[in-house]
Amino acid sequence: MPEEVKKDEVKKEEPKKKSTLEKLKEKAGDSEEHLAILSTFVRLGILVWSGGILTLNYVTIPGFPQGKIDPTFIASVFTGVLATFGVQTAKSKNGNGNGSAPSGGVSKSDLEKLINAAAQTAPAQTIRIEQAPLQIGNPPAPQGPPKSDDKYTM
Repeated sequence: MPEEVKKDEVKKEEPKKKSTLEKLKEKAGDSEEHLAILSTFVRLGILVWSGGILTLNYVTIPGFPQGKIDPTFIASVFTGVLATFGVQTAKSKNGNGNGSAPSGGVSKSDLEKLINAAAQTAPAQTIRIEQAPLQIGNPPAPQGPPKSDDKYTM
């Protein structure tokens, strides 16, 4: 007897579950888009790394000795990577964070006043160079016959 296949028993192919990487590949069809995604992940990795190092520099963990490092380079890497994402650090008006004083920039009129004041105090500059006398040419010829012990002197 042939087996009868019922409509309910028809095998349906289940779509395979796609991994996250395969989903990203579908959405980013062009190789330039792949590179853009890769560069974003690299920048995020550097951002997390530098942020973690900066955090560990200021936070003490019990049982873990805190290393004393100069955070200047890592902070510049951190702010540089943030700038690639369009985040800029806020600058205070006076540079110390409270913003109470006016900005420290020099206006054009202030610069002209400084130049005029400098011109009045020192209108000319004198440079003095001291050096021993310099002779260019042949040395004077020795007078008389050469001495036996001076035969190699000039």
